[in-house]
Amino acid sequence: MQIIKDKQIIDDAWLHLDDDTPAPKTGDVSVSLERLRKQLEALRGREGGLGVRLRSDELAGDVADILDAVQLICVEFPKFTDGRGYTTGRLLRDRHGFTGELRAVGHVLQDQLFYLARCGYNAFTLAPGKSLSRALDGFEDFSVSYQAAADSREPIFRRVTR
Repeated sequence: MQIIKDKQIIDDAWLHLDDDTPAPKTGDVSVSLERLRKQLEALRGREGGLGVRLRSDELAGDVADILDAVQLICVEFPKFTDGRGYTTGRLLRDRHGFTGELRAVGHVLQDQLFYLARCGYNAFTLAPGKSLSRALDGFEDFSVSYQAAADSREPIFRRVTR
């Protein structure tokens, strides 16, 4: 499966496990938050990266104490009208200082990519059937943003040169 990461189309190197599938001894895996909580030490003992998948009703604060253990956080967007993931992304980057891969998954559309990147997302798994190459255009929807955000720490009035 291919995803968009750092505005490039790449192959997804992560194995996304359900709660009943045993974790392989090596390789990068992501698991649900519930499984991560139950098996944190065992999963940390493996060779490879560790990621967590958050449902839309799970909050950034739910993983704040284990951010040092994960390199990937996937935030679910169950439908395009559910905006809770925007807040989750912003809080993970700004309040909790997460610097790893932050991936939006689920019903993610081209029109959302610019705004999700502003909230700190750097990777995207698009809705089924959507073209990744065409979606890259979504990052160019706007050339200027007024407010400071995760992708640009200065508001426009501080970026203007006189």
